[in-house]
Amino acid sequence: MTLATETSSAAVSEALPALTGAARARSTVGAYVALTKPRIIELLLVTTVPTMVLAARGWPGWALTAYTLVGGTLAAGSANALNCWWDRDIDQLMHRTRKRPMARHTVTPTKALVFGLVLGVLATVELGLTTNWLSALLADAAIAFYVCVYTMVLKRRTPQNIVWGGAAGCMPVLIGWSAVTNDLSWAALVLFLVIFFWTPPHFWALAMKYRDDYARADVPMLPVVASPQTVVRRMVGYSWAMVATSALLAIDASGPVYLVSAVVLGAVFLREAHVLQRQVASGSAYNPMRLFHWSITYLALLFLAVAVDQLV
Repeated sequence: MTLATETSSAAVSEALPALTGAARARSTVGAYVALTKPRIIELLLVTTVPTMVLAARGWPGWALTAYTLVGGTLAAGSANALNCWWDRDIDQLMHRTRKRPMARHTVTPTKALVFGLVLGVLATVELGLTTNWLSALLADAAIAFYVCVYTMVLKRRTPQNIVWGGAAGCMPVLIGWSAVTNDLSWAALVLFLVIFFWTPPHFWALAMKYRDDYARADVPMLPVVASPQTVVRRMVGYSWAMVATSALLAIDASGPVYLVSAVVLGAVFLREAHVLQRQVASGSAYNPMRLFHWSITYLALLFLAVAVDQLV
């Protein structure tokens, strides 16, 4: 072996521990990020900015927007991490969630609990100091409701879990509105109700797909305890309530861009819901994930229309 080869081999040997340490660090950071459920946070933030634009009747400013998004991200991350901490037992039983950090034991329960609580404290302080304390209080209410009411009480006890528990997912619009105005109004309540009625058809479509998962974990999601016909009938009912509520925002709050968008998007949503209902009623093959994916697109485009209507 030549001197050059020996030197090269030694360099590689010395680099291996560093590479392993770096990989371990990335894995650890990735595990903590996964605890916050980033994909869910993205959807929550999509509703926050347009609400702020509506509240300001124009662009609310880059600084305020950034402060609100950071605080909202921290609050949502806190709620999601605490949800993972509490649900670690059933997450191990479900195919959809068994790769979460707690289910894979890549983060200890104590560390996950501390992480979630620290994020909540940071969210409160950040929002209180950079926006106002009403927004901070609303963020705290969202965390407490999602963790203590939905996760700890409703989720494992009633098929109405996602109906009432879904109210936590509506809070970003109130936080966004109050960050701009330090107050709340009927328009913010309308947006809150749109998301409230949107949540059951959105989530029940997913729960239909993963019915066996929830049954295995003994979680009484509606598709587990009711027939598909009953589930889709209720999904259609909530869909109609959602579309009707979305139209209310056009009354002295939004203009023609939003109104046309709400009507068109709502019509497509209702069509998808009724198609699913007919497929289930006829006993033919059905794909609830089609409605699930469309529901995400619907909400994003509807709130985009809220913003565009104020900015054009």
